[in-house]
Amino acid sequence: MKGFAMLGIGKTGWIEKDIPKCGPLDAIVKPIAVSPCTSDVHTVWEGAIGDRKDMILGHEAIGEIVEVGSLVKEFKPGDKVIVPAITPDWGAIESQAGYSMHSSGMLAGWKFSNFKDGVFGEFFHVNEADANLALLPEGMDLYAATMLCDMVPTGFHGVELADVKFGDDVCVIGIGPVGLMAVAGAALRGAANLYAVGSRPVCAQVAKEYGATDIIDYHTGDIVEQIMEKTKGKGVDKVIIAGGNVNTMQQAIKMVKPGGRIGNVNYLGSGEFVTVPRVEWGCGMGHKTIVGGLMPGGRLRMEKLAALITTGRLDPSKLVTHRFKGFEKVEESLLLMKDKPKDIIKPVVIL
Repeated sequence: MKGFAMLGIGKTGWIEKDIPKCGPLDAIVKPIAVSPCTSDVHTVWEGAIGDRKDMILGHEAIGEIVEVGSLVKEFKPGDKVIVPAITPDWGAIESQAGYSMHSSGMLAGWKFSNFKDGVFGEFFHVNEADANLALLPEGMDLYAATMLCDMVPTGFHGVELADVKFGDDVCVIGIGPVGLMAVAGAALRGAANLYAVGSRPVCAQVAKEYGATDIIDYHTGDIVEQIMEKTKGKGVDKVIIAGGNVNTMQQAIKMVKPGGRIGNVNYLGSGEFVTVPRVEWGCGMGHKTIVGGLMPGGRLRMEKLAALITTGRLDPSKLVTHRFKGFEKVEESLLLMKDKPKDIIKPVVIL
């Protein structure tokens, strides 16, 4: 089969590989819609998780099952399925402890394009199909559905990590596709003033549509100063970090109130340390909680998030700015995520 792969740090290309084999609990799936992610960019061009040789990229796909293992009960060939980016080992001790995304090791629930071939191939393997796949609801738009694989669950997990409550003042730092879903999730959770930090007009417009009350542009001044001015020096109750770099945590700590909470879902692809400003953290005693996490995967999570779309609570198709047709367009769509033209939020390729 053919696949689009990371050949090494800074190098990508098309390769030929054997079709993966199906275990008794597993499924082999052919993609019908895929989307590249900024995480793929960090992986290839920053070497964020180390060098990978001839590893097929991609972790966002809607697919059609072509084969299931002998022990699979809930799915059959021909089923169209949502494939989450995170596919845990559900029997692992970490999963039993409530951290399935770290099953068998830190971040090890993230398998696609981390330590096994991803979804940018003509076929791909899914472990524990009954637990990790979800049926695609009949009639669901493929562009919206593809956002369920990673963008929606990651953005919403930032909201969960920050523990947004009714009436909270919330700042979302970074309004790419994940940040936009954090804005949408915070609004659904009952945020009051909802500050979205970003500068690209297309993202700012969609952030407002999802519920942002204010856009904070870092080009016009320090974002902490802008937040403190907006809140009359009090700061915000919660911060969700969905973009930036290792220095962004300092800004989040400075703008969050004592007793506030920071939820980070930003993939830090470079840098050695995340620094905490001593004084603004209350000299270690400010009750400013910092939590960072990888999105949960699994069938139940996908079904619940899909229900938000089918009931009209959420429309993630607003994230999709570039639509392509044909497997050969995977490379072009990935390079768009790397180059980040002003008009892009998220591309999707229908196969």
